[in-house]
Amino acid sequence: MTGAIEKLLMETIGLDSASVGPTVVRQAVRDRMEACRITNPQAYREHLTVSSQELQELINAVVIPETWFFRDREAFTMLARHARVHKPAQPIRVLSLPCSTGEEAYSVAMAMFDAGFEAHEFKIDGVDVSSRNIATAERAIYGRNSFRGSHLEFKDRYFEAAEGGLRPIAGVLKQVRFRVGNLFGSRAFGQEVYDILLCRNLLIYFNRELQDRALSCLKDLLAKDGLLLVGPAEAALPRLHGFISAEWPLAFAFLKSEAVKTTAPKVPAAVPVRAPSPKVNKSEPLLPFRPTIGNEGRRQAPTKPLAQASESLIAVERIANAGRVKEAQEVALAHLKEFGPSAEIFYLLGLVQDADGSAPEAARSYRKALYLAPNHREALVHLALLLSKQGDHNGAEALAGRLGRVQKRSGG
Repeated sequence: MTGAIEKLLMETIGLDSASVGPTVVRQAVRDRMEACRITNPQAYREHLTVSSQELQELINAVVIPETWFFRDREAFTMLARHARVHKPAQPIRVLSLPCSTGEEAYSVAMAMFDAGFEAHEFKIDGVDVSSRNIATAERAIYGRNSFRGSHLEFKDRYFEAAEGGLRPIAGVLKQVRFRVGNLFGSRAFGQEVYDILLCRNLLIYFNRELQDRALSCLKDLLAKDGLLLVGPAEAALPRLHGFISAEWPLAFAFLKSEAVKTTAPKVPAAVPVRAPSPKVNKSEPLLPFRPTIGNEGRRQAPTKPLAQASESLIAVERIANAGRVKEAQEVALAHLKEFGPSAEIFYLLGLVQDADGSAPEAARSYRKALYLAPNHREALVHLALLLSKQGDHNGAEALAGRLGRVQKRSGG
C-alpha cells in the first residue's frame, strides 16, 4: 500500500521516493495514520484522495527542510552581480523554489541590499510545497542551525533579537512574499516571469523524466536573459535543455540564452579558503573514457552505455550531498571499476575525499581529473584551495594562473 502512496506523491509533487529512501515515506505514512487514527493502509490511501488537507500534511511530513543563510555563498555573489549587469527597467523579479523555511529568500534580499540595490528595485517570491515550511518562513525566527560557517557578519547588519532566536529586520522581511506552490501545479505561477530563479536541490528528488519536465517549466518561468541557479548535484542537467553556463566557479549558475556574461573571478583566491563541503558539480559533458599507454589523451568508447554512467554519477552526488562521504567514496570507486576512468568521477572522488579530511588522496584524485581534462575549472579551483591550505603557495599560484588562462580563453 505504501507503493500506491509513493505513486500519489510522485503524481502530486514529483517526489521520487528512491531519492529520499523508502523508509522516509513509510515513517511519514505511519505517523500520519496515527495522527488520523486510521489503522488500515487502504483506508488511509482512500482518505488522501478525498482530503486535500491530509495530503498536505503528508507532504509536510515527507519534506524535511535542510538549509541555512547564505548556503553556497558564491551563488549569491553571482546572483547580485548578474542583477547589476542585466538590470531591467522594472523591478528585478527573483524566485526561490523551493524556498524551504525561508533562509534562502531572505539571503537573496540581504545580498541585493549589499550590492547597492534599493528596496523598490527588486522583489522576491518564495514558493514551497510544504505549508509547514511556509509558516516557518513567514514567522521568520531562526536559531543557531540557520547560521553556519565562519562568514556571519551579516547577522549584525540584518537581524534583531526576537523571542526564540533572531529575526530579519523589517526592511528584509518586506522584500519577500511566500506562498505554498508546486512547480508542476497548473495555476502555481500563472503568467509570471522571473529574472533570477533559484531552484537548488529540487531536481535531485525527481526521476529523469520529471527532471526534464521541471527544466522545461523553469525555462518558461525565466525572462530572456534570465539566470538559473541549481544545486551542486544538479549542475549537469541544465545544459541538456539549452542553458549556458555562466562560468562562475562554485555558483552552479546558468543563463537561459547567450548574453553578456558576468565577469567571474580569475583566480581561486576569490573563493574562501576552506575544506570543501561534500557538494559536487558536473560542469563537463559526461563521457567516461580510458587513456591508453602512449596515447593518453585519446578518447575511447565508453565501456558502458552513457546513460548508465550518468545515472551512476548522479548517485554519487546524491550520497555525497546527504553527507555520507564514506559511502560516496565506495560508490565512486565502484563506478570507476564498472565504467572506467573519467575526469568527472575523479573530480567527485576528490571532493568526497577532501570533505573526509583525506587531503593527499583528494589531491591525487584532482590531479587525475586534470590529467584527463586539463581545463576542468572546478578541479583547478579545488586543487588550488587544497594546496593553499597545505602551505604550497607556489603550487596554488600556478594553478590560479592556469585557471585564469582557461577562463580567458572561454570568455569567462
